[in-house]
Amino acid sequence: MKTTDIMARLQQKYPLEKEYLQAVQEVLESIEDVYNQHPEFEKAKIVERIVEPDRIFTFRVTWTDDNGEVQTNTGYRIQFNSAIGPYKGGLRFHKAVTPSMLKFLGFEQTFKNALTTLPMGGAKGGSDFDPVGKSNDEIMRFCQAFMLELWNCIGPDQDIPAGDVGVGGREIGYLYGMYKKLAREYNTGVLTGKGGTWGGSILRPEATGFGALYFTQHLLEKAGKSIVGKRVSLSGFGNVAWGAATKARELGAKVVAISGPDGVCEIPDGITPEMIDYMLVMRASNRNKVQDMAVKFPTLCKFTEGKKSWSVPVDIALPCAFQNELSEEDAKELKANGCWCCCEVSNMGCQPGAIHFFQHNGVLFAPGKAVNAGGVATSGLEMTQNAEHISWSGAEVDEKLHFIMKSIHEQCVKYGTQPDGSIDYVKGANIAGFMKVATAMLEQGII
Repeated sequence: MKTTDIMARLQQKYPLEKEYLQAVQEVLESIEDVYNQHPEFEKAKIVERIVEPDRIFTFRVTWTDDNGEVQTNTGYRIQFNSAIGPYKGGLRFHKAVTPSMLKFLGFEQTFKNALTTLPMGGAKGGSDFDPVGKSNDEIMRFCQAFMLELWNCIGPDQDIPAGDVGVGGREIGYLYGMYKKLAREYNTGVLTGKGGTWGGSILRPEATGFGALYFTQHLLEKAGKSIVGKRVSLSGFGNVAWGAATKARELGAKVVAISGPDGVCEIPDGITPEMIDYMLVMRASNRNKVQDMAVKFPTLCKFTEGKKSWSVPVDIALPCAFQNELSEEDAKELKANGCWCCCEVSNMGCQPGAIHFFQHNGVLFAPGKAVNAGGVATSGLEMTQNAEHISWSGAEVDEKLHFIMKSIHEQCVKYGTQPDGSIDYVKGANIAGFMKVATAMLEQGII
């Protein structure tokens, strides 16, 4: 396999799908040497098959706003790969959603899920619906219209969606309510990220952020460092950043910056429990303005319009918001301000130039597919509880999450350790996930 040849074909076939092409190139560059040691993979054309989704559903979503006006959006579900388990991946509601974005996310999800030790394939879906500024009733009507088109393409042993950007517990509730009405069965295992009173798992809302900090903790310990007392910057203020802030503070770190589309809130003395709780209020407001934090806590926060969290001097940077949110220029600014560790919590949160800069300038770096896998791992644990009609305690779920993140770190070290003893976490995560999926595909024949 030559990465350049495969990428040339994909670029000719999908010239406008930049996010998807970026994700595929990163993985193929990492696995090329290992792949070429397995002629059986080449014979079965594993790479040519693994980079293409199994199927893509595209559908119109028609709903009525509070003014009685009919609105139309486009919905998608991309079932990418089911070699090791049923399709599993979130739904994203955001005005920037495109097929390219969802293909990149579904491709990444395939390898991320493989790292979790749980039997889950990869998928992603969503819509270009923009929840910002929408009322609760409008969001309910949109979710019901979306599920009206999706319901017969999913199932607890077929495809299990979850939340993502713009889709939290409220949206999952509305989606499931319509699914139950249409399917005429009470099968909570068809969606994850549910409410705690009807099949949701304890710790699922916090799991992505918690798992990211557990992984970061393992990475730092491997490097002979501690997270205690370290300054941390986060981007975003949704469920992921909220969970990361909660666990970072619990582990002894000091979160000194959070950001949003409008700017950055610098918190010199570190985020407080009351501020962490207020992040949930900010997310639920649909305003998408981090300035609200500074308005609520004027003596603790300083808001700067148009700036990012990466402008604040820190030890550890944790991108938690969106793909490609951290550029090479941001990486250089972080390094100049003393940052020595960056762990992606968002999917593909760093641009390629930023990753290369980190890796060549002594900054510890780990990719999202390893760092943020705790979210989908806990969704997998939620699926298990639903299948057994039981509910585990928070301590049981947290113990399992700890084990999974430790296992993911060990896989990254196993496949990413270089001849000089350094660890390439990008290569380690990509090879570990790929080998599991590729072996399953090989054993199941040419389908």
